[in-house]
Amino acid sequence: MENNLYNFTDDSGSFKSFCAHKIKSLYLPLCNELLMSSVSADLHGDIKSGQNSFLLEPVSRINLSLSRASRNFWVYINQDKIWSATGVSKNLKQIQQDKFTLEAGQLWQRISRENRNIGLKSTILSFVPAGHDALEVMQVEITNVSARKISFIPYTAIPLYARSADNLRDHRHVTSLLTRIKEEKYGMKIKPTLLFDESGHRPNNTVYYVAACDQKGRGPQYIYPTQEIFCGESGDLEFPEAVFENKLPPVQKTFLQGKEPMGAMRFAKITLPAKARVTYTMIMGIAQEDCNLSRLIRKFNQRAKVNTHFEKTRKFWQGQSRLIEVDSGNKHFDNWLRWVSIQPVLRKIFGCSFLPDFDYGKGGRGWRDLWQDCLGLILNNPQAVRPLLINNFCGVKIDGSNATIIGKKPGEFIADRNNLSRVWMDHGAWPLITLDLYIQETADLGILFAPATYFRNHQVNRASGIDYRWSPEYGNRLKTKSGKIYSGTVLEHLLVQNLVQFYNVGAHNHVRLEGADWNDGLDMAKEHGESVAFSSMYAQNLSTLAQLLLKCGRKELEVAEELKILLTDFDYRDIAQKHKLLERYFSKTKENLSGKKIRLEAAALSRILSKKSLWMKKHIQKSEWLREGFFNGYYDNRKNRVDGKIKNLLQMTLASQVFPIMSGVASPGQIKKILANVYRYLYDESVGGIRLNTDFSRASFKTSSGIPLKAGKKEQQDLGRAFSFVYGDKENGAVFSHMVVMFAYALYKQGYSQEGWWALSSLYKMAANTARSRIYPCLPEYFDLTGRGMYSYLTGSASWFALTLLTQSFGVRGLDGDLLIEPKFSAEQFKSTDKLSISRVFADRNLKIVFLNPKRLGAGKYRIQRFLLNAEQFPIEENTRIIVPREVITSLPKQKFNIIEVHLG
Repeated sequence: MENNLYNFTDDSGSFKSFCAHKIKSLYLPLCNELLMSSVSADLHGDIKSGQNSFLLEPVSRINLSLSRASRNFWVYINQDKIWSATGVSKNLKQIQQDKFTLEAGQLWQRISRENRNIGLKSTILSFVPAGHDALEVMQVEITNVSARKISFIPYTAIPLYARSADNLRDHRHVTSLLTRIKEEKYGMKIKPTLLFDESGHRPNNTVYYVAACDQKGRGPQYIYPTQEIFCGESGDLEFPEAVFENKLPPVQKTFLQGKEPMGAMRFAKITLPAKARVTYTMIMGIAQEDCNLSRLIRKFNQRAKVNTHFEKTRKFWQGQSRLIEVDSGNKHFDNWLRWVSIQPVLRKIFGCSFLPDFDYGKGGRGWRDLWQDCLGLILNNPQAVRPLLINNFCGVKIDGSNATIIGKKPGEFIADRNNLSRVWMDHGAWPLITLDLYIQETADLGILFAPATYFRNHQVNRASGIDYRWSPEYGNRLKTKSGKIYSGTVLEHLLVQNLVQFYNVGAHNHVRLEGADWNDGLDMAKEHGESVAFSSMYAQNLSTLAQLLLKCGRKELEVAEELKILLTDFDYRDIAQKHKLLERYFSKTKENLSGKKIRLEAAALSRILSKKSLWMKKHIQKSEWLREGFFNGYYDNRKNRVDGKIKNLLQMTLASQVFPIMSGVASPGQIKKILANVYRYLYDESVGGIRLNTDFSRASFKTSSGIPLKAGKKEQQDLGRAFSFVYGDKENGAVFSHMVVMFAYALYKQGYSQEGWWALSSLYKMAANTARSRIYPCLPEYFDLTGRGMYSYLTGSASWFALTLLTQSFGVRGLDGDLLIEPKFSAEQFKSTDKLSISRVFADRNLKIVFLNPKRLGAGKYRIQRFLLNAEQFPIEENTRIIVPREVITSLPKQKFNIIEVHLG
């Protein structure tokens, strides 16, 4: 493992790099709840509050290297000495003379450039203040590193965009004609007259601004409010005429409005003695109504004020990353984990559309993202998540599908970001997994009976039909025939999601693939595709629901009378009967519900669900275990198997193995064979990672004589777009972090601790090997064929990584509200220490659990020999796990860390 990109400098995830500027695809997220930014080592990136409000021009990954638009700061000494303090200039020779350093942390960046030929050093701090100011701070410090005084004129240069991302190419010039610029003492405001949308223009209330001052609080001498005025006819942001020709803006700015705006300002000429420094502060922001620039700049018009906001921001994000704290004996891993720990918070803010790698969609999180991000939030503060969980269930539809995009406001759901009629068949599986974790952590079975509405729109019958009678005036909540908004329990929603899928099967009696499952790239088998992988998950969900019913504390429960159709008992092998019953249910629920409810006995319902679950598991076990030694997980649109030996080509997908293991479908003997084949066919030793699938376009194994079997190239257009991607990227054979983490979780769950750690730690090792990964500390969405990390920060794998590490490897989790400690360590985790610890909040108490293992043994070889709670002996009833009753935990002090010692030997 080689890390030559950065080195951590403390125990809070802060790091330093001397070469980050050479990798143009690198960026950091900066944000608060109101503003989202991305910033690179040379200050490329964008700033926005949403899809329709970008202060800086929207950027994709490629724009970080191709675009000339960046936050810049120019220093004019004379015509022969003009310097970009950010390193973005036409003068490449001069840039190469700069000595570069980057320091960064959660969530801030400080870059410095020192040029001895110029005699100056710049230090530029960037952060978005924690709190309610929708702005980014850019503080520039210029130091004279020469032995003589230096006089210069400083310029700040921020090219502005100030409109919707939709207008990047669509009516770019026309929307610039809407621009209205107002100059003020400290900067400028831009307020377009309209939100330009040919389907219906709307008045604009959003104000974009840039303001600046020097260290004495004085504003700029001159303002260049448009790119035309600042750059001249060349329009070259890397060689602006105003700087290189030392030109002042015109006195009469006659042609000011309707132009591309520019946050360029010139300060008074300054003479800096040797070793002296001067500071300039810029704020760049977005307001939803008019704002007072003088008042805003006063918050940041002194170094001390900026530092106060900076420290507050650092402490806020460090607090977020310390909610679960690990001492693994590997300081690099512990620091890296701090970044992984805040990734669920970042996705809550950014969604899946607002960082340079995530250049798709129009904001909001997807349905799957919403539930998986809640996993991490539950482990930190489950009580705060309760209303969020209930609200999320309001996105479920009565046909078992759901809204696919979740807005920022409670109850804000959208069927699809592009208004497509598409259903992801896995979406119904995730809510129960998340809710069960919540119940295990809190013992709050009452949440099952909390009321929630259903989402409603024009799409019906799992998007296979359109209700032309529906209109926006009807609203997005399901109603009864009488017109009353219908509300059912959370439990009823779960029953709908999981029972519908029992009947929604294809030709092989597995759940239909529909628009795709977890793998978005399996999107071309809508008619006949099937997902055996997620059939396993739905089977397990039915079993989980059956268990919850037995301990929910109620003998009877109420559900909509229409659900009785889905509780019918018959020969489950009869596919035609399943379709008939499902169509009957859809016809009864297409437009509305009767409003009538039926009472069901909890125990009887539990037996029905258990029977369906068991049948599904046996069916998968009987029909989909392959003689090659692993499971088939899919059928394509021609009704053909995807996994296995297909025309002399060995095809294997990781997801097809993960979910049968996780759901208990796979037997111990089968798991061992799966592991051998994962290592043989999916593990890529060259990068140290487990790939999502074999290369379906060429042979993946050899004959007994050692000669590779040949296979013609194909793109699997009867399965999905993924197989038209180049192999090793995205959903076609990448090392996909999310699936690898779930593989680790599944292995741990079934007692394969060593193998679980092998899978889980492989992701850290790949990320930390920056010679290949070329990323800042984080868990990326995936690693490509060369081992490069792709799509940083916004991935559900971060929640699953924290969940797996805490609840499986360290084995600290809730069990019906009690605290269960069941460590499943690998001997490798004790390689450099005999003591590991993890800190977390449980039952509103701060706990630090310390594991002492003097013999450095792995799971299966050690036993729990002593258990101390705040230095007092606690009885050991089982030597592999300890259950501490909830009432014992709640009796502990609240204001301090309570220490639990677990002695292994």
